Amino acid sequence: MPSSLLVAGLDARSLLLEAPVLQRERHLVQQRAYVRDLLREIVPSGTRLVVLGSDLPDLSLAESVTRIRTSPATRDVSVLVVLPSGASPEVEEDARNAGANAVLRRPLDRPVLEGWLAKLLAVPRRVVARVPVSGQVVGTSRGGGGAHFCGLTHNLSVNGMLLASPLRLSDAPDLDLEFVLPGVRARLRALGRVVREAPEVAWPFRGYGVEFLFVPSDSHETISLVVSGALRPAASREVLPDQTHGIHSTVCREEWVYEIHEPVVDGQSWQTEIRRAPRESWRPGVAGPFFVVAAGTRDVALREARAFVSRHG
Repeated sequence: MPSSLLVAGLDARSLLLEAPVLQRERHLVQQRAYVRDLLREIVPSGTRLVVLGSDLPDLSLAESVTRIRTSPATRDVSVLVVLPSGASPEVEEDARNAGANAVLRRPLDRPVLEGWLAKLLAVPRRVVARVPVSGQVVGTSRGGGGAHFCGLTHNLSVNGMLLASPLRLSDAPDLDLEFVLPGVRARLRALGRVVREAPEVAWPFRGYGVEFLFVPSDSHETISLVVSGALRPAASREVLPDQTHGIHSTVCREEWVYEIHEPVVDGQSWQTEIRRAPRESWRPGVAGPFFVVAAGTRDVALREARAFVSRHG
C-alpha cells in the first residue's frame, strides 16, 4: 500500500533516484524546505516516514529529530537520516541519540537503503513489537576468517532479534544470518549487526542484540506476519531439543566448515569428534566424520580439537 513520506534537508529527487522502490510502489514523497513546515504537516498528511538530511535552514538535525520524538502527535513516526560522506561522527551520534531509527551515509548502497525504507514504512512506530520465538540460526561473520556458528533466536522483531550464540561475536559485528522458525516453512535471511551484549541469555550461550541492516522482501514479509500475530510459529518446546546438534563450536577454513562437537566421556578420557562439510552446503547436523581427539579433561579435549583443525584444516 502506498505511504506518505516527508523530506527535508536533502533533495527528494535524488532520493527517488537512489531508491527506485519509492516510485515503483507509488509512495508519495513530498519535500519541505523548513523543518517547522514539515512538523506541522506530519499529522494532516498521514506521514509514516520522515527522511532528514543535514542541510536544514531553521533547526539543527538533532533538534529536528528531538522535536519529532518529544511531540505526542509525532513521536511514533519513523525517522531516517541521510548524511553526506563528510559529515562528522558527532552529527551521526547526535541524530541517533535524538531518536532516529536509522542513520545512513552517502554514497548509499541501494539494497541497504531500500531495505531500511521497506522496514520503516511497514512498521511506522518507534516502539517495535517483539515476540518470543525460538528458532535455529546459522550465522556467518563478515569479519576476518568468516567464522560460522549455529545459534538460537530468543525473540524477534522486524528490526532485529535477540541471538544466543555459542561464539563470542564482539569482534565481528556484521553477520549473514539464515534462520528457521518452528512451523514456518520459509528459510529466512538477513544481514545483521551486533549492537549490544545481552546478559539475559543463559549459559552456555552468549547473548547479543542484533539489528537487521537488510532483509530481503520475502523474508521481511514473513517476519512482519510473525510479529503481527497473523502467522504463529509452533510452540518453542517443539524445537528446543538438540538445537545445537551436539556442536560446541565451528571453524571455517578455506572451503570447509569444521564442527567441534561437545566432548563425551569414554572410560578414563574425554573424546571430541570433529566433523566437516563444504562451506557452501554446510548446515548443522549434516557434516561428515573427520577426526576424533582424546584428552584427559573436557577443556583439554576442546583445545586439542581446535589445534588439530588449525594444523590440518
